[in-house]
Amino acid sequence: MAKVSTRFVCQACGAIAPRWAGKCEACGAWNTIVEEAGAAGPPRRLGGAGLTVAGLDGGATVPPRLPTTLAELDRGLGGGFVAGSAVLVGGDPGIGKSTLLLQAAARVAAAGRTVLYVSGEESVDQIQLRARRLGVQGVQLALAASTDLAAIKAHIGKGGGLDVLVIDSIQTMAVDTLDSAPGTVGQVRAAGFELIRLAKTRGFAVVLVGHVTKDGAVAGPRVLEHMVDAVLYFEGDRGHQFRILRGVKNRFGATDEIGVFEMTERGLAEVANPSALFLAERRGHVAGSAVFAGLEGSRPLLLEVQALLATGQGGTPRRAVVGWDAGRLAMLLAVLEARCGLRLGAHDIYLNVAGGLRITEPAADLAVAAALASAAANQPTRPDEVFFGEIGLSGEIRQVAQAEARLKEAAKLGFAAASLPRRVARGGGKLAAPEGLMLTEMGHLTELVGRFGA
Repeated sequence: MAKVSTRFVCQACGAIAPRWAGKCEACGAWNTIVEEAGAAGPPRRLGGAGLTVAGLDGGATVPPRLPTTLAELDRGLGGGFVAGSAVLVGGDPGIGKSTLLLQAAARVAAAGRTVLYVSGEESVDQIQLRARRLGVQGVQLALAASTDLAAIKAHIGKGGGLDVLVIDSIQTMAVDTLDSAPGTVGQVRAAGFELIRLAKTRGFAVVLVGHVTKDGAVAGPRVLEHMVDAVLYFEGDRGHQFRILRGVKNRFGATDEIGVFEMTERGLAEVANPSALFLAERRGHVAGSAVFAGLEGSRPLLLEVQALLATGQGGTPRRAVVGWDAGRLAMLLAVLEARCGLRLGAHDIYLNVAGGLRITEPAADLAVAAALASAAANQPTRPDEVFFGEIGLSGEIRQVAQAEARLKEAAKLGFAAASLPRRVARGGGKLAAPEGLMLTEMGHLTELVGRFGA
């Protein structure tokens, strides 16, 4: 019988420590080292089958897609599921991961494909109740409630022609060869490896639902994200109706693509024109508001940036940011004060990106600066104008990618003006503006602040 040994493993990064410690020396996380048991046996030999070498020229073609007919999900996947691929879907509890995947599985099954949905967190009755609420109860979709990976593998081995396997969630799966509890680093790594290996050898797509930590990353070992072919994060506020499906990795498509959904009584509904919905409740002629022409992946989006300045009550001024980087706001405030003479240091500043979407691209700098200058001067921006451009530390406004796509989206939604960086590259040629859209090109932040007289 193999000798049973114990080891201490960090549940955040998977590093192995010689003894228990309060802090992981590899990733710096506190209280994440847990003692795990494992059988210490001789190393497994794989046998010498030889190495097959091929050149760059081959007969490989673009892998066929299995569309879910949910256009927003297919956008994040790059067109649909790929046979033999592994997809990891992460998100906060209650955000709608199970609802989205049940809808997608039902759509694929309704198209005549074989789909198995395995839940380790809910019973079959609970899944059937959700299916009835979503209106997909009549679809021939196979359901199972199990946490035993060996039983799942045995069921797949008995049948044939499986197209999609959904595991909800990977943290609940248990490998019987390990003594540690489900959800630990060893269990998640082993279960994920076995499911991915099975999917690639049998040619079906596997979708793994992953819990997230308080920092927003998928819980468990980081190697799980490296093993899968695509990683999608489901973002949003449970108190808000919009949900954002963001792709951060995709071996078969573009990354940074987003899909937009709206949570309704009958599940998640696709939002075909998110810009119109994000601006639906916008009120014009209000100081501190500016429209940002953004870009998420290949999709242009128009979002409202709101800024509110309040008189400080003494002490350190408050800075509250929702949907943007707080560090970038601090940098922008310093540039406005040092380069433009706009004194905002004594005010409490509240910045919000309406709609629940988080902006990560630096092109939002100009829209945020416009909202702050508008709030400081108590003078509204033009209700039919959009802003985009990156701001440097010297106050210069830098060019950003795909300006034409941003302008086309603005013109499509009826905007009549756009403020953007001055083109200086390739001879400084004029940007081709859509018909009816007036462009205001700026080279320095003082040009924007001067418009408000702040």
